[in-house]
Amino acid sequence: MLVLLPPSEGKAASGRGAPLKPESLSLPGLAGAREAVLTELVELCCGDEEKAREVLGLSEGLRGEVAKNAALRTAGTRPAGEVYTGVLYDALGLATLDTAAKRRAARSLLVFSGLWGAVRVTDRIPSYRCSMGVKLPGLGALAGHWRAPLASVLPEVAGQGLVLDLRSAAYAAAWKPKGEVAGRTASVRVLHAPTRKVVSHFNKATKGRIVRSLLTSGAAPQSPAALVEALRDLGYVVEAEAPVKAGQPWSLDVLVDEVH
Repeated sequence: MLVLLPPSEGKAASGRGAPLKPESLSLPGLAGAREAVLTELVELCCGDEEKAREVLGLSEGLRGEVAKNAALRTAGTRPAGEVYTGVLYDALGLATLDTAAKRRAARSLLVFSGLWGAVRVTDRIPSYRCSMGVKLPGLGALAGHWRAPLASVLPEVAGQGLVLDLRSAAYAAAWKPKGEVAGRTASVRVLHAPTRKVVSHFNKATKGRIVRSLLTSGAAPQSPAALVEALRDLGYVVEAEAPVKAGQPWSLDVLVDEVH
């Protein structure tokens, strides 16, 4: 099973570990595209601060993120699973998983990123600010920049198993599974049961809980249909819609009343 996650806008501070070693990151087929974004982002943030804030869509209160990006090549690093914070990652609780579940997380979780394309939770990265919606002056829209590299790398990463897609729309735009891979992909929405609307907090927290439940239970569904059964066995209320045509992903709605 491969689980596709969005990153978080907010991130923990860079660690005290060694600086970034791009060659150590997973998915080496993305190395060239990563270097292109990293080079332009650092150059942008080493220059005019106001221009950098405008390009990155940062408020006055986030001015310090520009300096953080300028120092990406020398800043300390920590595992990506510690860098990403926020509602989804709080609910996922990687640090509190048992040893077996942590091993499953290292194998199956893939976090999408405007800067890195995609990384595993064990990859050591510095804290940064660069969403997939950014348009860098030289590279243009990052979702477009990443489409070809991700399309060449991710089908092999997906292997022959289930792909569980929990990404937000901006990150889903960077790679859309096609063909046979799409047929074993399940895209999940979380709906507030009384209103049947997507509510941000319910959505993010429940997605984190879903991933945690799968990791701690040891469930290993190999298809979208098997995922539906696994989630129902774990206590989730799931409505599933199989694709009308071959080569299209499944759509799953998880219904929740409240999130504690």
